[in-house]
Formats: sequence, C-alpha cells, structure tokens
Amino acid sequence: QVQLVESGGGLVQAGGSLRLSCAASGGIGSSYAMRWYRQAPGKQRELVAAITSGGSTNYVDSVKGRFTISRDNAKNTVYLQMNSLKPEDTAVYYCNVIAVPYAYWGQGTQVTVSS
Repeated sequence: QVQLVESGGGLVQAGGSLRLSCAASGGIGSSYAMRWYRQAPGKQRELVAAITSGGSTNYVDSVKGRFTISRDNAKNTVYLQMNSLKPEDTAVYYCNVIAVPYAYWGQGTQVTVSS
C-alpha cells in the first residue's frame, strides 16, 4: 500500500525558511516523478514544484528562486526547501505521486507565514 507522509510544516515569520519532507513507501521509489502541491483557504490546489526520476525540476513562477525541490532516492524521500517565505505562501502543502492509474496524496502539512 502506497503511503506518503509529510512533515516539517509550522509557523514562521516572513523571510524565514522551512524544509518539508515527504517519505514514500509501498513501492514508490526513485523511478517516479514526485510533486509538491499547496492549497490555501478558499483557493484551488496548485502545483508548486516537481522533480522527475532523473532529477529535473520545475516550479510555479511564484516560488522560483525561493523554493528548491530535491530527492534522496536512498531514503525514498522528497524535500521542499522554502526560503524567503511570504505570507502568501501560507497553505497546506501536499506531496503527490502518480502511479498510473492512481494518484496518491499525503495527509498534508500546514505552513503558516506571519507578516
């Protein structure tokens, strides 16, 4: 059974940093692309960052230069390093993997950035 477990969220002041982790189990290894999404209150869930099995990365424009997605294949873990955080980054952050035909989600971790 696939499981994604996020951790690392919390409350931080604007300009601060957090590192989110997503530990994958149940057959999800290095051959899968991994993604981080976020959902703010009253807004749709949006794709924040993605990393392929080969390590290529993509980011939504609003986080480019501030967030970095990475993976440790030995630990089956994906990270999201978030620097220079802004109040508009406040959201629940979710880890995602697609193992066709299914999409799997973690439980989410809350990130709150105070001004």
